[in-house]
Amino acid sequence: MPLDMWWFVGACGVWLGAAALLLRARGPAPDATPDAQTVALLRGGPEAAVTVALVALQQRGVITDGRPGTVRTDGWATAIREPLQLAVHSSLRRPVAPRTLVTVPRVRRALAALSDRCAQSGLLRSHGRWYTARALLYAVPVTIAVGCTATPVTAAQLAASAVPVAAAAGLWCVPRQTRAGRQLLASLRETHPLERRRSVGPRVVMSVALHGDRALALHLPHFARGGGLLRHGRRDRGFPPDERPSDGGLGTLGGADH
Repeated sequence: MPLDMWWFVGACGVWLGAAALLLRARGPAPDATPDAQTVALLRGGPEAAVTVALVALQQRGVITDGRPGTVRTDGWATAIREPLQLAVHSSLRRPVAPRTLVTVPRVRRALAALSDRCAQSGLLRSHGRWYTARALLYAVPVTIAVGCTATPVTAAQLAASAVPVAAAAGLWCVPRQTRAGRQLLASLRETHPLERRRSVGPRVVMSVALHGDRALALHLPHFARGGGLLRHGRRDRGFPPDERPSDGGLGTLGGADH
């Protein structure tokens, strides 16, 4: 049987159905209130999570800003139990720009593990399902383009071809966060609104996790500017692509911005 444009449209329907199934989020698992790194990951992705880890370490007095736009160690670190904080601190053998930390293999592994825990809790769509769904959605317009090139196309078939492309565009806009993740962020913002006065300790860490640059500028202006933590007014882009590996409990926080 010769190829017909309807075969390509039908194939796109299969890609769309599979992608929709992959994007279905499981219900959230019962869990305690997430830590600040998890909240930051949900809000702004890997870069935001690393920023919050740096803030937590600065509040403990073990890192400070170094040369302009970098952070460095500042004293001995003991009893660091949070995996991302441990990975970040162990990567500061020399002054490093915060954005560079996201590319360090041990930090990427810690971020991937944090992302996996969010997926297991139903707050984030899992890495495998998310990127498989994106690949299937990307295949929809490609399949339509191949069909239009390889077969004669009638006006009715051309109009019908626009439907799966539009559906793929709609599914492409589905965020990596699940509804449960978005609801959690909204609830935490109500519980922890941006404060009007400078503070120190765990409240600063959660405030930065939820409010980003505004909290950094309020609570840690010198460290944020000197260490290159501010994103200079750029809006959060949601959850960007995972930083996957390329190779093989918090104590009482103290200290203040200097």
